[in-house]
Amino acid sequence: MSRRLEGKIALVMGAGSVGPGWGNGRAISVRFAEEGASIFGIDRELDRMTETVNRVNEAGGQMVTAVCDVTKSANIKTIVEQCLAQFGRIDILVNNVGGSAAGGPVEMTEEVFDSQINHNLKSVFLSCKHVLPVMEAQGAGSIINIASTSGTRWTGSAQVAYAATKAGVIQLSKVVAIQYAKQGIRVNTIIPGQLHTPMVEVRLAGQRTGGDVEALLAQRQARIPLPFMGDGRDTANAALYLASDESRFVTGTEIVVDGGMSVRCG
Repeated sequence: MSRRLEGKIALVMGAGSVGPGWGNGRAISVRFAEEGASIFGIDRELDRMTETVNRVNEAGGQMVTAVCDVTKSANIKTIVEQCLAQFGRIDILVNNVGGSAAGGPVEMTEEVFDSQINHNLKSVFLSCKHVLPVMEAQGAGSIINIASTSGTRWTGSAQVAYAATKAGVIQLSKVVAIQYAKQGIRVNTIIPGQLHTPMVEVRLAGQRTGGDVEALLAQRQARIPLPFMGDGRDTANAALYLASDESRFVTGTEIVVDGGMSVRCG
């Protein structure tokens, strides 16, 4: 039986992670490699992708890495050119860059709000801008944008810019999906919930529970109907489906990966 992404080229934005373990971008890169794709991985810090590369190599895959500020159009243009020079095509684009900042309109500074717009939403716009012509020339492609349940629900804390930008990612995906459907390009969104990724230990626990990781995990688990918390591998399996030909008739929609959190009351 052939692997599901045999011979495909995947450009993964945000392929590293802030710490060891299964972040979304790392898990997606490894899962794609396991199914035969070659990975061109991007992150703003090269060493964040070291574990990703090692795991891809262990899976028998190929991964090329590059550093990029995905809020800059010229930088993304260069990355796309490098990917084409290396592999000749781009079959799959994964937009996994993002991060949250606490606060509502009063507490949050204008500078932080603008930064969140650039980091979480403009980056998706720019990568689509530069990759869509490549996919259009090929007559096919799959774009997978990573949003968040914060873009559809209140998820426990005020993070107004993150919520707004992730909602924007969902709607941007829908619009682009319809615009490019006739060109054979599919665009879908994954909406992860509160997963146990390296971000929990490295950043969120310090922000929300005084560094108490177990307390934060307990708070998050209490919101999830399933009796366990998922991680980046669950996001990766959804991405694999959307990247593969198994989802050939799926575009302009979302897969929610949250253990049922966003459909329960309270």
